[in-house]
Amino acid sequence: MKLYVGNLPYNISDDQLRDMFAKFGTPDSARVITDRDSGQSKGFGFVEFSNDQQAREALSLNGTDFGGRALKVNEARPKTESFGNRSRY
Repeated sequence: MKLYVGNLPYNISDDQLRDMFAKFGTPDSARVITDRDSGQSKGFGFVEFSNDQQAREALSLNGTDFGGRALKVNEARPKTESFGNRSRY
């Protein structure tokens, strides 16, 4: 199960994100999304667990304070097709 984690502090690393969720089990992946041009964090990321029960338990972090910000944690929705990426030709 893949979790969306929003409202992250802008200085958090992938490792710190992984460590935050490690108390629920070992995440398969933890990634902070960064701007392609500047490398600056966009303030959200994704954590993936192969064990759905651990992922459901990790949802309890929703609303908890991390770095002075209330985290938003929920099940990630599939990426939708965006018109901005399509060629006009």
